Amino acid sequence: MDNMKVTIIGLGLIGGSLARALKERLGIRDITAVTPNRQDIDAAIKDQVICRGFTQLNDHVYNSDIIFICTPVKYTFEYISCIAGKVKADCIITDVGSTKSDIIDQVNSMASPPCFIGGHPMAGKEKNGYSSGAAHLFENAYYILSPSRSTTPQAMSVLKGIIEGIGAIPVVLDAKEHDRITGGISHVPHIIASALVNLVKDMETPDGKMQMLAAGGFRDITRIASSSPEVWESIVLSNRMEIKRILEHYIEILNRFSGLMEQKNSAGLYHFFEDAKHFRDSIPAGKPGLIAPIYELIVDVVDKPGIIGEIATILGDSGINIKNINVSNSREFEQGCLKITLPDPASVDAAGKLLADKGYRVYK
Repeated sequence: MDNMKVTIIGLGLIGGSLARALKERLGIRDITAVTPNRQDIDAAIKDQVICRGFTQLNDHVYNSDIIFICTPVKYTFEYISCIAGKVKADCIITDVGSTKSDIIDQVNSMASPPCFIGGHPMAGKEKNGYSSGAAHLFENAYYILSPSRSTTPQAMSVLKGIIEGIGAIPVVLDAKEHDRITGGISHVPHIIASALVNLVKDMETPDGKMQMLAAGGFRDITRIASSSPEVWESIVLSNRMEIKRILEHYIEILNRFSGLMEQKNSAGLYHFFEDAKHFRDSIPAGKPGLIAPIYELIVDVVDKPGIIGEIATILGDSGINIKNINVSNSREFEQGCLKITLPDPASVDAAGKLLADKGYRVYK
């Protein structure tokens, strides 16, 4: 693999992380990037993550052994059409988009499609852009692969090897099954989070009390509403039929719940929350998923001068990096008032043990 020629189109969070992972973990030296942002190209060259970068497709791209298209879905269609017929016969083309059916359908409808495998790494961060990328982004994350009619066994084997090499777990799924699953666990939750935020915006009073009191739990459960509007416009339009079906089912659930309230059906309301709690508690914790996790600790502390600095010093002296630390003023359903955001699960475990050993009451 160290002699493989790779092109990455789109040098954002996923593209930048892929470039880093391919270089650091697989020793791939010949990496070309294509992105409209010249600053990202310059930064990646300076970081020695890529060999060269361009703002347009060219012969370096067409001579690649594998091409990763790491752009919003609506641009993926365009790049596949531009690349088809110009790349080598054995060049593998793949993408990282959150929807697969439309793309696979497009490839399958082509008279002479390139060798294409749909891809979707189930990993991400709250922040986008090349500077937010990391070689370890894909560690232990599921990486979905959806074959097209032009996918060969050899190409699938090569791509699986690359995915395993960057630390991810390849899972082969039919494109339609992929879109049904991601529609339920990622796409519709993003819509619901945005709808909740818009609901509060519409209900807001002139003195801004709702926004003030929305800090804490409400802000946490709706954090994915801060995702890129361009990315989500593209995802929703690409998976619109599946999303519509799931939304209709969600509306049925809300209507049933509304009926239980109207009937004052205590047992029904109890079972509604009980069923949700049991299923939610059965979902594995600490594993990467489609929605980027938050790694944080809640610390119960007394409000006194220097307490934040005291805790920051304890963690800093032990080499634990704090991404964010803040006091939660709205903690109706939370224990403790100091919220510490950390970079990874290992940091959460280490910080929790360290603070507990110092006598602090800590909640994960």
